[in-house]
Amino acid sequence: MDLIQNIVNGQILRDSILKLNPLYLAKNNAVMFTVEVGFLLVLGIAFFPGISEFVNQTQELYFAIAGILILTVWFATFSEALSEAQAKAKVDSLKNLEKEVLAKKLEHGNEVEVKSTSLKPGDRVRVYAGQIVPRDGMVIDGKAFVDESMMTGESNPVFKEKDDNVLGGTKVASDSLVIEITAEAGKSFLDQMVGLIENATRPKTQNEIALTILLAGLSIIFITVVGTLLFFANFLGYKVDIAVLIALLVALMPTTIGGLLPAIGVAGINRLARDNIVVKSGKGIESAGDCEVLILDKTGTITEGTRRAIEFTPMEKFTEQDVGQAAYAASINDSTFEGKSIIELAEDKNIVPPLIDQILTAKSIEFSSETKFSGIEFLRGKKLPARASDTSPRTKVSDKLYELEESDKEIRILKGSVESMLKISACTNEAELKWKAQEISKIGGTPLAVSINDEIIGLVTLKDNLKENIREKLNEVRTTGITTIMITGDNHLTAQVIAREASIDEVVSEAKPTDKLNRVILEQSKGHVVGMVGDGTNDAPALAKADVGLAMNRGTAAARDAANMIDLDSDPSKILKVVKLGKQLLMTRGAITTFSIANDVAKYFTILPAIFMKDNPRLEVLNIMQLHSPESAVLSTLIFNAAIIPLLIPLSLKGIKFKAESTQKIFLKNMLVYGIGGTILPFVGIKAIDMLLSLVVR
Repeated sequence: MDLIQNIVNGQILRDSILKLNPLYLAKNNAVMFTVEVGFLLVLGIAFFPGISEFVNQTQELYFAIAGILILTVWFATFSEALSEAQAKAKVDSLKNLEKEVLAKKLEHGNEVEVKSTSLKPGDRVRVYAGQIVPRDGMVIDGKAFVDESMMTGESNPVFKEKDDNVLGGTKVASDSLVIEITAEAGKSFLDQMVGLIENATRPKTQNEIALTILLAGLSIIFITVVGTLLFFANFLGYKVDIAVLIALLVALMPTTIGGLLPAIGVAGINRLARDNIVVKSGKGIESAGDCEVLILDKTGTITEGTRRAIEFTPMEKFTEQDVGQAAYAASINDSTFEGKSIIELAEDKNIVPPLIDQILTAKSIEFSSETKFSGIEFLRGKKLPARASDTSPRTKVSDKLYELEESDKEIRILKGSVESMLKISACTNEAELKWKAQEISKIGGTPLAVSINDEIIGLVTLKDNLKENIREKLNEVRTTGITTIMITGDNHLTAQVIAREASIDEVVSEAKPTDKLNRVILEQSKGHVVGMVGDGTNDAPALAKADVGLAMNRGTAAARDAANMIDLDSDPSKILKVVKLGKQLLMTRGAITTFSIANDVAKYFTILPAIFMKDNPRLEVLNIMQLHSPESAVLSTLIFNAAIIPLLIPLSLKGIKFKAESTQKIFLKNMLVYGIGGTILPFVGIKAIDMLLSLVVR
């Protein structure tokens, strides 16, 4: 709506006219600068026809050619102004959401109305249906649909529940949510988006610079050719008109891609913004299009990141019930998804430990990256019910607890990685444990050892499911020639199973924090363009080194600062969207460039006969379209050349449809559609325009 308003009130028109400044075009668009110089030259001769000896056409034709030339330049500046107006309209709509709203802050169980600008990270608010989310946050309680259309353009409300991110400025469409504020004032999604889009007229990327140099080079070549043609024709006695030669120059130059190139780049940033991805520079998008190696983490990227307990596996002297009860006790204070899933599995199997009151009051042992285990600990002096009055079934857990009572010793019930638990468990059959752990790894599970004091009694199998359609997505990426590498801390067998299920090309298992950076450096030393995702401080060096670095918004500040893109939804699999968009931008540029150059074929058969037919009637054979007259041939060609620019503006803003295919297949398809199509269409279009002109002349 804001974009339409800009068109109605003339903002886009004013911007496009201001961009007609020759100084601006000389700096930003060599092709259109050349066309504008041609316009000024033709217009000058139209007013002063006696200024040159190479004038043998009517004054009216000169004015007509001058008008079409400046219209060609204006169409190009209009496309650029339109793309920038799209960005500005987005900014305006986002700024409208920045208005201060009243929020219901939760304080000591009560709801207190405060201004949204006073909220700080850590504050909790309740948002009811129909109300605006005051600032970015995370759902703490409740389930509801949230309307994000004003932010992302997605019309359907999005379902949000505990641990999901919500964006400030969006509207709760149903029920209510308790949200913990995560963004400081001035650092929300809105602020980042506004800053991103306001700077959308960013410096050109390397591919754009290369293409600009190519277009400038082609312009110089055609200027040289046309200039040489003028003197050779004069030497051979042909009466060549300078306006017709300028028309030939403009027709042969790749004006289509020259006029649309700026719009393509800005549109790419806008499209990623709709997916809640903040792009710090155009370089990241461009590099994504050239990406050859994609480095992926396993958890959260390839898998859902929520490992669930699916089985209890006992050691030889123990039972499934023993392992289930011990695992339940060790997880009683574990609020993670894994810990909760262990308790759920035990309850589903009707395996609940005895003396639950005592277990609930035991000392908690928190998980740490150093120990890699967690659980509970009973201290000396713990008082239990009299054994004679205890009616609960005798189990290993209850026996150990009563041993504690009788011998007044400490006891610990722990769960953790097999390697870490072996270090503190002396009374364990290591060979049996490793064999059973290996069997779990073979099915893609992660084994978790459970111990009572210094003896491991069994294993819990944790299974992390693949993300929905991840195999198909990775196959699409591979089809475009990209090699996928999964780097994970899991053991080799588990990693191999996941990689096989997800169709990953290569696996680096049991990885250390530095392995990602080392792999990025290794791949780049081979000349590859590398993309990766990360969220931790240890990922920051690799994110900074990678050509395409996507950081999670939930990640550390170091990771967000190092990356050139930030995913505000913290969905690591979005790196696949980034790669697809990068490919789409390159394909769009390539397709329009191919189309622009292919157009030239028809123009040789229109303007060249128009130049020489009067002096050499035998060249009539080149007039294969049987155009009405040399004058109409020139005008028809220039009109088609100008009109094709606005007709392709929607394609440049939207991009051509991306389909995962090999580079060779994409090239052949582009040549068939935009190469052959770009060759045939001008013949049809120019002939149609000529027929209309002939009717007007009559």
